[in-house]
Amino acid sequence: PRGRDGRWGAAGHGGRRRVRPSLLRGKVACGAGPGAMPGRGALCLGLLLPVLLGCGSAQPGACPALCECSEPAKTVKCVNRNLTAVPPDLPPYVRSLFITGNPLTDLPAGAFPAQRLPDLASLNLSGNHLRTVEAGSLALPALRQLDLSGNALVSLSPQAFGEGGSPLEELALRGALRDHGVLLSLARLPDLASLNLSGNHLRTVEAGSLALPALRQLDLSNNSLVGLRNVSFQGLGQLQSLNLSDNSLGVLWNSTLAQFRSLPALRHIVLGRNTWVCDCAIEDLVAWLKESNQVEGKEALTCASPDKMLGKALLKINGSDLNCSVPTDLPSQLQTSYVFLGIVLALIGAIFLLVLYLNRKGIKKWMHNIRDACRDHMEGYHYRYEINADPRLTNLSSNSDV
Repeated sequence: PRGRDGRWGAAGHGGRRRVRPSLLRGKVACGAGPGAMPGRGALCLGLLLPVLLGCGSAQPGACPALCECSEPAKTVKCVNRNLTAVPPDLPPYVRSLFITGNPLTDLPAGAFPAQRLPDLASLNLSGNHLRTVEAGSLALPALRQLDLSGNALVSLSPQAFGEGGSPLEELALRGALRDHGVLLSLARLPDLASLNLSGNHLRTVEAGSLALPALRQLDLSNNSLVGLRNVSFQGLGQLQSLNLSDNSLGVLWNSTLAQFRSLPALRHIVLGRNTWVCDCAIEDLVAWLKESNQVEGKEALTCASPDKMLGKALLKINGSDLNCSVPTDLPSQLQTSYVFLGIVLALIGAIFLLVLYLNRKGIKKWMHNIRDACRDHMEGYHYRYEINADPRLTNLSSNSDV
């Protein structure tokens, strides 16, 4: 029973009962007053304890302290926060994650746990200081876009995206490679459709690093490529766009042009801002440009050397502009020269052996004479040595002289 003041243990006026809102003022009235039921306080405490613990613990989906989160947009941004490790409490709803401009140097295994981030599809890790990406660090089941630009990668584990391959479709590595061997780890990305390798000072591309059957867009711009003889585009049957601008290409040989012709889906090739050498070796490239519709902006391609051709459009070059009385393929010319030199040396050797054979008797007699002369000479030395070594022979020699 409660009294008029609403407290337990007193009869109320007129049989009415009032509930005093003690909890709203931070007070707990469980088990208070005379006549309280035994154990009521323990029961109330047991009910309130989980609530109190829940108030002090992190709520599911809470945003990390140094990040900005938008649950409606499924986006988390941790930009320029001086992070040295990936925040472990990323909300599970995130689909687009930006961790940029931080001093991260390593991505260890489990840096992005697949169980906690099942929907993460776009990951931007550009502008950090990443050097190593370890096995299992990017094994995310929904990852489609990855940006590692502006880092200093020297090691990218072939198992970084998981043992069973990765659904990754877009990868950006702009200015991110310090060891070009990293490219060999990309072969485990069978679904990769877009690859950006611009700004990495590439002089060549490792054989096998472009074995990506689903690749549709390849950006090799702003590198240091001087030729494509060792670059194989075979197997890129889905390739649609190839950017080779801002390199040091002087000429494209027939072997490379034949590869371009063999790619059925290739429709866009960018060759601008290269150092084209307009001598006889460029005839094949000029002929291909005039007949092909694959090159974008081909009218703007101009000669960088020699001086007499400086600034001349490649499409306006004709046979009279080039002095092509000598062979145009220098490697073939050198190969022919080596073959001719070998034939000449073989002929000289054969003549020398023939002369020796024809004069074998005279040579044999000459060698015998030399042998006899050497023998007589050595016997004289031996005789003098014996005389000098024996005192009796020395006295005898002296008496004989007298």
